[in-house]
Amino acid sequence: MTRHNQPKPDDRSDNVEKLQSMVQNTIENIEESHETLAYASSEERANIEAKNLRREESIAAMREEIKDEAAARENGYQS
Repeated sequence: MTRHNQPKPDDRSDNVEKLQSMVQNTIENIEESHETLAYASSEERANIEAKNLRREESIAAMREEIKDEAAARENGYQS
């Protein structure tokens, strides 16, 4: 018996909310890391600061995606 794998329909209805939640979680991670910096060695401090830079880049990218998704939502997700 052969199974046909059907792709799930593209449900973008909650993408904006999911992205906003991801941004908030990333901001919280940055804030928590600032508390850790007070007790970090110089090597750990450098690693944390580098990770926070990557987090900030991710936040910027997610915010751009939020704008795109919000615009797509307003346009009815039409291509």
